[in-house]
Amino acid sequence: MTRLTGHAVFITGASSGIGAALAREFARGGADVAVTGRRLERLDALAEEIRHSGRRALSVAGDVTRDGDMERAVAAARSAFGRLDVVVANAGFGVVGNVERLRLDDYRRQFETNVFGVLRTVWATLDEVKRTRGRIAIIGSVSGHLATPGSSPYAMSKFAVRALAEALGHELAPHGVSVTLISPGFVESEIRRVDNAGHLSDRAPDPVPSWLVMPTARAARQIVNAIVRRRREAVITGYGRAAVFLNRHAPGLMATLIRRFGIRGRGEPPT
Repeated sequence: MTRLTGHAVFITGASSGIGAALAREFARGGADVAVTGRRLERLDALAEEIRHSGRRALSVAGDVTRDGDMERAVAAARSAFGRLDVVVANAGFGVVGNVERLRLDDYRRQFETNVFGVLRTVWATLDEVKRTRGRIAIIGSVSGHLATPGSSPYAMSKFAVRALAEALGHELAPHGVSVTLISPGFVESEIRRVDNAGHLSDRAPDPVPSWLVMPTARAARQIVNAIVRRRREAVITGYGRAAVFLNRHAPGLMATLIRRFGIRGRGEPPT
């Protein structure tokens, strides 16, 4: 963590969940943090919390689905800190449902945030991290390694960013820039209470049993450690690692388990 002292970090989708926890963890390790997202009041509160801890922090409203927002947010961060050393493309949500009941617009909406939003973030920050020989982290998912029934839009988007991280890692290695793909399993987050249109349902219960859900603070520690160490990929949660391993080395067995036990993606939360 001492390698991040005085470094500047830029995080998208930081108003809640993993993004907010990462901002706190990077600040705890000595970094200055710029957070961006659509809910400015939450970002402002987070930045104030970080400043009280003794680090510099900046909150900037920004939507990864809008052209130009990331460039403006990055310019503000560069003006405040003079540099960017770490970029975390974290913003995302999940569209769910069986293929036969979904429409092209559902898939387009999913890719606009989870794939093109990551690309907008990468393009807006690329010159900065090249200059500092820094680090890029892309938040994928265990669903980027295996897809279950009812999860095709989300899984497709996470398969796509896994490919992006792999290709980008090769492209940026000569520039001294590392690319780390983070593949979380179930982590404490609002994502499972967001509907297919991207609207949060505050009263919707988390469909995942609490014993399967990793606290965000614990996940953030593992994620930051992987980024600091410039690891190529980190799968977060033990069962997530087991699922990825099994699907990679025994895909037929994994398919049998999914079908025999009726394993499927989460449903859309009630509105």
